[in-house]
Amino acid sequence: MTGLKWTRKTTEKIAEELESIGITVSPNTAGKLLKKLGFSLRVNHKKIAHGGKSRSRKDQQQRDRQFRYIGELRENHAQRGHPSISVDTKKKEPIGNFKNPGVEYRREPRLVNDHDFASYSTGKGVPYGIYDTQRNKGMVFVGTTFDTADFAVECIEKWWRKEGQKHYQQSKRVLILADGGGSNGSRCRRWKLGIQEKLCDRHGLDVTVAHYPPGTSKWNPIEHRLFGEISKNWSGTPLDSYETMLKFIRTTKTKTGLKVKAYLVRKSYEKGNKVPDEQMAQIKLERHATFPEWNYTIKPRKM
Repeated sequence: MTGLKWTRKTTEKIAEELESIGITVSPNTAGKLLKKLGFSLRVNHKKIAHGGKSRSRKDQQQRDRQFRYIGELRENHAQRGHPSISVDTKKKEPIGNFKNPGVEYRREPRLVNDHDFASYSTGKGVPYGIYDTQRNKGMVFVGTTFDTADFAVECIEKWWRKEGQKHYQQSKRVLILADGGGSNGSRCRRWKLGIQEKLCDRHGLDVTVAHYPPGTSKWNPIEHRLFGEISKNWSGTPLDSYETMLKFIRTTKTKTGLKVKAYLVRKSYEKGNKVPDEQMAQIKLERHATFPEWNYTIKPRKM
């Protein structure tokens, strides 16, 4: 009632409080008793998928239906030998002698900057990843400016030129799994225009895009199949240069056969580029019957 938080007291403080009411125990004994009763210091766990607000039954049904639909699209493409890629932008990283969360075996700890001021950095790394779900192979393009739709589409187009068309020579269809927001968001006009011009028209590809529902990006395969492994690989090591970042991305491997290629993109990208209605109307976009805002196919235009 007084605001005293026993749940945050140390075992020493608990022992002192108990002694004040005539119960004499050592701090170690207090700790053992708490453990015996099933208590231990715990952190909050992000386990409730709906966040702060409870989702309606309709929202849950829509989410489940979209997940099933994505599964059907993936299976359909795999059976026909067409590639399915999962794409996203990893967290932007400052380049410099900054603390990187995690630990590593060393005789002495690394000395890093005591503050993460932007003025201490030599730039920023913007890793955009493409994960081939069928081949278990990843490709990451590290940008140096902004995470824009133009940047995202050009990374995917480079993946197709470097890897896709080589391993899927007979295929003219690509399935892209993407989050619902950001540079590859479901409402981003620039993203759709880029796919039309740089993938469909340039390479003659039919591109189907399926977006994950809001709040479910953690289920996008790239998050746990590629980005999670990269984070573990460079854990505890300051990303003091672009070469260091690229080296750790390229050396990321798993027992299941994951291999990753990485490239630095020094091209400058600008924010705020708009697509007018007239240009949007020229995109050969076919929306699916199932959640048309999240699922659509863009086809080549006859030139």
